[in-house]
Amino acid sequence: MQHRIIVLGAGYSGAVAAGRLAKRLHREDVAITLVNAEPDFVERVRMHQLAVGQDLKPRPFSEMFAGTGVELKLGRVTGVDVDRKTVAVTSDTNGAEELAYDTLVYALGSGWNDQGVPGTTEHAHQIASRPGALRLRERLAGLDAGQPVVVVGGGLTGVEASTELAEARPDLDVALAVRGELGDWLSEKGRGHLRKVVDKLGITVHEHAAVTAVEADHITTTDGTPIPAAVTVWTTGFAVHPIAQATALEVTGTGQIVVDATMRSVSHPDVYAVGDAAMAMGPGDKPLRMSCATGTPMAWQAADAIAARLTGGKLPKTPIRYFNQCISLGRKEGLIQYVTADDRAVRSALTGRFAAVYKELICKGAAWGVANPTLGLPTRRHRVVQERADVLATA
Repeated sequence: MQHRIIVLGAGYSGAVAAGRLAKRLHREDVAITLVNAEPDFVERVRMHQLAVGQDLKPRPFSEMFAGTGVELKLGRVTGVDVDRKTVAVTSDTNGAEELAYDTLVYALGSGWNDQGVPGTTEHAHQIASRPGALRLRERLAGLDAGQPVVVVGGGLTGVEASTELAEARPDLDVALAVRGELGDWLSEKGRGHLRKVVDKLGITVHEHAAVTAVEADHITTTDGTPIPAAVTVWTTGFAVHPIAQATALEVTGTGQIVVDATMRSVSHPDVYAVGDAAMAMGPGDKPLRMSCATGTPMAWQAADAIAARLTGGKLPKTPIRYFNQCISLGRKEGLIQYVTADDRAVRSALTGRFAAVYKELICKGAAWGVANPTLGLPTRRHRVVQERADVLATA
């Protein structure tokens, strides 16, 4: 009988894992099913672009997985029983179904995190999903010139969202509210360039401004200061899908599945978790952060480990580490912050137009990698960009 592998979720990590498994294993030996709620791939790293009115290239899974042997099952995952080794799925076409597995790859990812702040769910917009980005897109399109928009959150998503919005809609009054200082995780060079671009785009930055409440027309910070907001965009982090926490799997307090170096559940050896859904340790014994930069190598690691265990091959031993943080600052500016293996900023950073091109290549490469999961080495064009970037960053 075929070994049944079910992959839950077709974001970056789930889709890469499914495709890599299909190319590592023989169809006569395994049956790979990819369960996802939508029929096409969502480039989550581009949701801020979608929100401001840019159109993204459609990437249907029917084309991406054509000829691979991966079966796509459209439906919403409603439950996982790790003792019975079954998954509950609901779809408009087939209603409620139960799928049995021998090996499960859990990649349901994460959504936005309202952090429990009053009024956020009712009044704020999020760009952690395509429906959320499309709702924000519609709302922004209806704003008149001069109306205030506040982006809450000073991490990568907040910085990218605010600069993209300010560039696309210079007629709006764009503000960014951050808990600490703007770009406080970056190097001195990185912080300086970020502030220069933000000032050029006319973005008002509210530092040390943790938000305590969201209303229909303003937000309130810890010191009681109200900041006008016809639209509030909430980008203060991610919360994992709640299904894992309802299972017998060992999870963290935030619901992430605890895994070993091969992305295998420490409590249930027939379950693997990748992407935002997993708690894996990286260099310096620090948890890997939620990001596409983490999810893709996690998917490679899990797929290679599953293939090795099924075929008697060698387990992957390459540790997951970081090299840089790639940040778009609109379509014309970018920032590539080089980091240590455990994700701490170093002095070197690449800025300006070339950094924007670099980031665009990274985004395109990530989407390309979903359809070409076994080709982990960069193309010649990517290598040339990397080499030039390294020279410019250290100059």
